[in-house]
Amino acid sequence: MATGNHVVYLRVSTDRQGASGLGIEAQRQAVAEFLNGGKWKVVKEFVEVESGGRDDRPELAKAIEACRAYGARLVIAKLDRLSRDAHFLLGLDKAGVDFVAADMPNANRLTVGIMAMVAEEERRMISARTKAALQAAKARGTKLGGYRGHMPTEEMREAAAEALRQRTAGKVDSLSPIIAELRAAGITSATGLAKALTERGVPTARGGSSWSTVQVQRVLARLLV
Repeated sequence: MATGNHVVYLRVSTDRQGASGLGIEAQRQAVAEFLNGGKWKVVKEFVEVESGGRDDRPELAKAIEACRAYGARLVIAKLDRLSRDAHFLLGLDKAGVDFVAADMPNANRLTVGIMAMVAEEERRMISARTKAALQAAKARGTKLGGYRGHMPTEEMREAAAEALRQRTAGKVDSLSPIIAELRAAGITSATGLAKALTERGVPTARGGSSWSTVQVQRVLARLLV
């Protein structure tokens, strides 16, 4: 049966979850169910919103300090979610404050210390496997990210631009009889032509499926040149 002062520590892994409250209410409910009964008081609650790449735990540090100030026990909603987080577990192990996890009430500082060592070893092994895989790929001649050692010349850029202009000109020429047919049917405005071309499934000069008024105006300008 819970008695005395308690400090609650909740954790969500993304800013989006923190803003929406997803996960926090479930953790808060787990703590409330664990503390149900007895003479206890929650003096502080701390919510950690962290990204996957961040290692510091500022709210945990505040929670631990609050435990010392109030002579309170730290209550963690779900220790199993943190069992692979070596940084968190090591901090909890070294805190020197009494704690309890709602989902693992029998866990103690020894349990957490063992979890921390396992998590740290797993992280080290993952890093080693990743480095080995990258080295093997490099040995096979695979180029890994970054600069590829090739910069296009001005001549190459101009050739690419000219190819694009030629493709566009060819597309415009192929559109000429279609537009003439639509105009003969009484569709003369750029907006009307855009709608008709889209409805007929005629692709745009860049291969799109929907025509805009501006695109039709550009085609008409080219046909008048």
